[in-house]
Amino acid sequence: MLSPADIAKQFMEISKKKASLPLSSMLVLGFLAGAFIALAAQGSTVIASDVSPFGIQRLVAGSSFATGLMLVILAGGELFTGNSLMTVGLFSGTISFRELLRNWVTVYAGNFLGALALAGLMNSSGLWHLNGAKVGLSVVNTALGKVSMSFTEALARGVLCNWLVCLAVWIATGAQSASGKILGIFFPIMLFVASGFEHSIANMYYIPAGILAAHDPKIAALPAFPSQALATGNLSWGGFLAKNLLPVTLGNIIGGVLFVGFLYWAVYVRPAMGGGR
Repeated sequence: MLSPADIAKQFMEISKKKASLPLSSMLVLGFLAGAFIALAAQGSTVIASDVSPFGIQRLVAGSSFATGLMLVILAGGELFTGNSLMTVGLFSGTISFRELLRNWVTVYAGNFLGALALAGLMNSSGLWHLNGAKVGLSVVNTALGKVSMSFTEALARGVLCNWLVCLAVWIATGAQSASGKILGIFFPIMLFVASGFEHSIANMYYIPAGILAAHDPKIAALPAFPSQALATGNLSWGGFLAKNLLPVTLGNIIGGVLFVGFLYWAVYVRPAMGGGR
C-alpha cells in the first residue's frame, strides 16, 4: 500500500494521463463508467426493494452499489466524480484549467449517456415488474425522494458523497493488488449509500429510470403508487435537472476538490514545491 504522500504524487501523473486522452477515448470511457454506475444502481434497487428493517436495507443497498466503482477502477472507465482528484495535477501545475475542464465536460457527457442507456434498457427489459412490480415502485419512490429535497439539502449531500467517493478512489490508487483495491472501494462507497448521500452520476440513472417507470401502467396501477406526489411535477426532466442534478453536481465538485484533492495537495505536494509547511 502506498503512503498518502506517494498517492498524492501518483495523482500528479494520473491527472496528466487523463488530461491527454483523446476526446473520443474520454467519451467512450465516460460512457462505460456511467453504465457501470447505473448497473450497480439498478442491482442495488432490485436487491434492496423488499428488504427490511430500514438499516439493513441501507446496508444491503450500499454493499451492492459498491460494485459500480469497482468496475470503473478495475475494468477501466472515466468517472466525473472521481476525476475531481485531477485538481491535484491542476494545483501542482501538471495540467492546465483548460485541460481539466475539457476532461470534466467530456466525461460528464459520457457518464450521462451511459446512465441514460441503462435506464432505457431497464425500461424495456420488464425487470421492473419483478416481485409484483414492487421493484418498479421502488424505482419511482427512489427518484421521487431525490427530487423532493431543497437545493441546500441536495448540495450538502453531494458534498458528503464525493468526499467519500474520492477517498475510495484515493485508497484504491494506493492499493497494490486487486483485492486491496476492492476493499478500499467497498467501505467508503457502502457508507455513502447507506448514509443517503447524493451522487450525480448515479442520479443520472435513478431519476430518469423513475420518470420512465412512473409511466409504466403495471407500476402505476399499484395501490401504493405515489400518484398524488407526482402531481407536484418534480419528477420530470426539468425537475431532475433543477431539483437534483445541478445542486448535487456542484456539491460533488466541492466535496472532491476541496476536501480531498486540495487538502491532500496542500499537505503532501505543496511543501515539496516550496510552498512552506
